[in-house]
Amino acid sequence: MDKDKKLLVAIVGPTAVGKTEIAVEVALKLDGEIISADSMQIYRYMDIGTAKPTIDERKGVPHHMIDIIDPDEDFSVAEFKAMAEKCIADIHARGKLPILSGGTGLYVNAVCYGYTFPSFEKDENLRNQLKIEAEKYGKEFLYNKLKQVDPKAAEKIHPNNLRRVIRALEVYIKTGVPFSYFEELTKKRGSPYDLLIFGLTRPREELYERINKRVLAMIEKGLVDEVKRLLEMGYTKELNSMQGLGYRQVIDYLEGQITLDEAIYLICRDTRRYAKRQYTWFRKDKNIIWLDVSKEGKEKIIENIINFVEGKLKNS
Repeated sequence: MDKDKKLLVAIVGPTAVGKTEIAVEVALKLDGEIISADSMQIYRYMDIGTAKPTIDERKGVPHHMIDIIDPDEDFSVAEFKAMAEKCIADIHARGKLPILSGGTGLYVNAVCYGYTFPSFEKDENLRNQLKIEAEKYGKEFLYNKLKQVDPKAAEKIHPNNLRRVIRALEVYIKTGVPFSYFEELTKKRGSPYDLLIFGLTRPREELYERINKRVLAMIEKGLVDEVKRLLEMGYTKELNSMQGLGYRQVIDYLEGQITLDEAIYLICRDTRRYAKRQYTWFRKDKNIIWLDVSKEGKEKIIENIINFVEGKLKNS
């Protein structure tokens, strides 16, 4: 262990695997505070569809990086990293243990590995110009542009993820340096923390069943009314926030394009696909200690994590 580095615990994994409950119990036993690494829980007024932990579910454990911006505000990974780092420094300064918990891989890695982000002013005109090109010629056109200037970044970005394609192109156009260069720079440096990162997993069928049940529970809790309320507040379906899982499908239902049953089916299907992508992302990280919640049970997993952390602290 590097004596100069402070401990950061991260609990990651796919949606619906059980991260929140386990992170809260670990925090309670180790005097910790939780930093959410979820790109949807940052939004205010979006509670049910983002599976935001309720006050009761938080059990008195302070949660950071939840409800920090309105649904129509722009928010970048670089901004998330800067704010999360401040939270972590503050938690350390108060003698508590920071626990990063969530399933947004890019958010997790940006903090855990201290991603270097290019520094330049946002160029809304350039972004709009690139969006117009995508509308005119298709997303594939922009993606091919990215492949030409930064093939390494293109490998990691899905052609349909227009926001990230535009971001990578913007970096190249504004700095003259490929986006992937900044990632390579980060890898060479290693983590700024003494890092303990745990990945939670379950057998695929069990996870998919949990996803299906969670979606039905969201509908019962009032997801449709939550989306109606957001639309009445003036938040439109074009916003990044409203493109989130559950929200876009319910909007299609409210607009009469699909039935509620079809919306539920699509939310379940798309969430399962998202979980698969999350696994793919996290499996690449060789630092992750994988724990099977189904095989070991929640209590044993919590005990294992505590033992790992206490072992680290003893050696520090």
